Amino acid sequence: MSKGRQGQFRIIGGQWRGRRLYFPDRGGVRPTPDRVRETLFNWLGQALAGQHFLDLFAGAGALGLEALSRGAAGGCFVERDRRLVAAIRGHLETLGASAPAKVVAGSLPGWLTTTQPTLCDLVFLDPPWDAGLHEPVLRGLVEGQCLHPRARIYVEWRDRAGVPELPEPLVWDRQSKAGEAGFGLAVRGN
Repeated sequence: MSKGRQGQFRIIGGQWRGRRLYFPDRGGVRPTPDRVRETLFNWLGQALAGQHFLDLFAGAGALGLEALSRGAAGGCFVERDRRLVAAIRGHLETLGASAPAKVVAGSLPGWLTTTQPTLCDLVFLDPPWDAGLHEPVLRGLVEGQCLHPRARIYVEWRDRAGVPELPEPLVWDRQSKAGEAGFGLAVRGN
């Protein structure tokens, strides 16, 4: 990676546990903290064999890479910043990822309306907190029909802004908070 300011995160579980990865320090990129990722993957279950993910607003790629480390069958990272897209591709190469992982440069929610992603079991949604993108992207996921019926959607938000509203048929399965972050897992209601 080229010289300049860098951010970093580490994989906390699975085959790449403990590996530190670096990415260009782009204002506002904040990989999901270790403590929050640990809670999330406890909710999801430690083994993700056979599951496909969609990591929206991927940033440094921490959530999707954590899923691959824990055995996800593959997935897609979507990030608009081309330097971060290149960093995620570099992470996949450095780690020797064998599961198919696509990394695309795209803006959301527009990408969801112009692309038909593979049906996914997991979605990681952590947009810039103050951009007002939670609800339109969640709506796009439901309307785009890219979710398996039992898909789970992880959502992260600024806690003081309040919990984002979910479009039907999604409901909150679990919620928690850590520091400034509120986060939860949404599923289809009955």
